[in-house]
Amino acid sequence: MKILFTFPGQGTQHEGMLHNLPGTELAQAREVLGAEVDVLDGASALTHTRAVQLSLLIAGVAWARELERRGVTPDIVSGLSIGAYPAAVVAGALDFTDALRLVALRGDLMEQAYPHGYGLTAIMGLTLPQVEQLIDGTGTYIANLNAETQIVIAGTDEDMAQVAKRALEKGANKAHRLAVSVPSHCDLLAKPAQKLVAAFEKVTLSRPRLAYLSGSTGRVLWQPEKIADDLAMNMARTVRWQEAVISANEREARLAIEMPPGGVLTCLTRQAAWEGESISLERSGVDVAAHLARRLRA
Repeated sequence: MKILFTFPGQGTQHEGMLHNLPGTELAQAREVLGAEVDVLDGASALTHTRAVQLSLLIAGVAWARELERRGVTPDIVSGLSIGAYPAAVVAGALDFTDALRLVALRGDLMEQAYPHGYGLTAIMGLTLPQVEQLIDGTGTYIANLNAETQIVIAGTDEDMAQVAKRALEKGANKAHRLAVSVPSHCDLLAKPAQKLVAAFEKVTLSRPRLAYLSGSTGRVLWQPEKIADDLAMNMARTVRWQEAVISANEREARLAIEMPPGGVLTCLTRQAAWEGESISLERSGVDVAAHLARRLRA
């Protein structure tokens, strides 16, 4: 039996999410970023993309390493959007210090490109062909293929509101504006992504010690240069989370543990014909996750 660690993306953040973190990751982040770290998870700071993404990176790495210290070692790691960065760190492909600097830059580039008026909206209850028909001519883009009937679109607030109204009229169960202030995972972020590619050229990545499963392609990547490209460009590429889950399932992963502060990926994993256990660490606790891991490895 294999274990999959999953790392959530933006929209899962909450005030105080870095309080009581295990390990030394918060102290390490302070050495790299300075006093900024002490206010990253405050309500005001979390209105900014940089703070959200750094908080998700730090929390993801800290909790994953805590599980490893307790004897729960993943065979596969995968993250949605910014979640790919803590996944790459835990896999051993990207140094945590480098990740902190790159994620700070990533957040700045995304927010500077679209400081206001843009974002993401999740549409639940419609299939991809139905949503593609709805967005035709609206200036919005397909951003995330999270599940068969959960599609996320990106664009301006006005355009997304128009599509959301159409979706509900079409029979969607819900059309929900996400707590994301930039139009991620589409061509609108192609130029900022290229600037991040240039930053990655100054960083050395390593071959991962365990399987790094891309949330953008649904494929396991081993070559450092391909992982660097995946990380740098994922802000402008469609998220294919359902395909990633199917790939992990085919690799015989039977326990998926979502790192705090998330719970969304746990639900999405269950929707993708997952054949094992899928739990949120924040909701179930470290001890429950460790118990399930020991049971599956027995």
